[in-house]
Amino acid sequence: MCRLCKSDTRSPCPTRFEASAVESNSRSAAAQAAAAASLPKGIGESGRKTLIKGGVILSMDDQVGNFESGDILLEGSKIIAVGPSLSADGAAVIGAQGKIVMPGFVDTHHHQFETALRGHLANGILINDGRPESRSNYYEIILQKFSMVYRPDDIYINELFGSLSQLDAGVTTVMDVSQIHHSPEHSDAAVEGLRDAGRRSVLGYFEGWGEKSVYPSDAKRIHQTHFSSDDQLLTMVMGGEIYIPGYEDAWRIGRELGIPIALHVVGTFGMQPTFDELGARGMFGPDNIFIHMTGMSEQGWRYAADAGAHVSLSVPIEMQMRHGTPPLQTSIDLGMSISLSTDVECTMTADFFTQMRSFVTLQRMEANAKALAGQEYPRLATATDALRTATIGGAQGLKLDHKIGSLTPGKEADIILLSADALNVAPLNNAAGAVVTLMERSNVEAVLVAGRVKKWDGQLLGFDIDRLRREIEKSRDYLFEAAGIHRDLFAD
Repeated sequence: MCRLCKSDTRSPCPTRFEASAVESNSRSAAAQAAAAASLPKGIGESGRKTLIKGGVILSMDDQVGNFESGDILLEGSKIIAVGPSLSADGAAVIGAQGKIVMPGFVDTHHHQFETALRGHLANGILINDGRPESRSNYYEIILQKFSMVYRPDDIYINELFGSLSQLDAGVTTVMDVSQIHHSPEHSDAAVEGLRDAGRRSVLGYFEGWGEKSVYPSDAKRIHQTHFSSDDQLLTMVMGGEIYIPGYEDAWRIGRELGIPIALHVVGTFGMQPTFDELGARGMFGPDNIFIHMTGMSEQGWRYAADAGAHVSLSVPIEMQMRHGTPPLQTSIDLGMSISLSTDVECTMTADFFTQMRSFVTLQRMEANAKALAGQEYPRLATATDALRTATIGGAQGLKLDHKIGSLTPGKEADIILLSADALNVAPLNNAAGAVVTLMERSNVEAVLVAGRVKKWDGQLLGFDIDRLRREIEKSRDYLFEAAGIHRDLFAD
């Protein structure tokens, strides 16, 4: 039973949806039923082996290597072997001919509570610069108006719907940066939405507002209640924004709990002096995830690099919303651990093909400009660089690289199968290049999380998408009304 079932017991649970058992004229239900009918039985069950056979394998592990035609053997939730011509008697077989098989994408920073606001701020920037076209800006409209009116049920459907959308696009892991912890009930709803989506998720416990907010002290209850086991899909990160008074308590609690501490680092908000001071005091560590890192001083960068901190880059958003030029090259030059993240869907898509293309094209644009000017220029980023940043890089940032991020025996089977024989890709001539420069979400044919199939034959399984779409639309309508914002489909 999910939160939506509690409000409407007449309908089947939309998160435990058996399309074949539902009498419906829904096209999505019919497509799910057809896809599920061709799914090999027993995949992901404890003790059951599954053989993914004959795919082009991009393992993201130099020791394992890549294969033009290779197999991956799973047992339950784990990868147990990768190589050519594997065999396993009695295993369920997934034919992967014509597919690229690789680890699922890892998004290290996504504000999923904003799913109902998709596209509303397509032309917006981060803060109001006084121009008429900047009246609709992120800080004033999203954070100071919309975020304040969320109810727990709004958080639930936004988290759930946003998670499923990314799962459909091959993003098997997310760090959800939820800045709506206005009460313990809001926090619990966020966890429920992430849990019911059935993918690997990291709750970013960031700030909330109002008299019922108990951030950051509620972190201990949340961690004990929802994240006490290491053997689950859900984990937790502590939000520690240095522009919020009392951030020292958040950092202290995060380190007491032994979880990573994440924060937005954006020069636009005047953070540089505080950031430099913390670095000088030795407060940074390998448990820090610094998001954006725009507008920081050379010394601040050195403090972060020396401490082994991780950098999460939201390249399209940073360029679009005036965070500052994405510091790709600085991160690379300092040898830092970096990952990609989607940030806010009120402005930009949360699919990872967009993120990877932006990573490559921006780095190469800057390097090529130097080359054309006759200057020394860095090594040009490759498609493989982008894939590593989108997979194992994200896993390292979230401290999950012992579990995910590469097709390594012993790790969890978070795997995606991408159609390489599709009209927009065939004929296949370069595997990494095809994924980064040619593909999009329609090429994601199958998705496994911990060995369990979540998408098959191009169809997300187990969810009543039509009903969930109606629920997210109801949430959108409430949010716009409660925030006093006019929804204009044709706004500039």
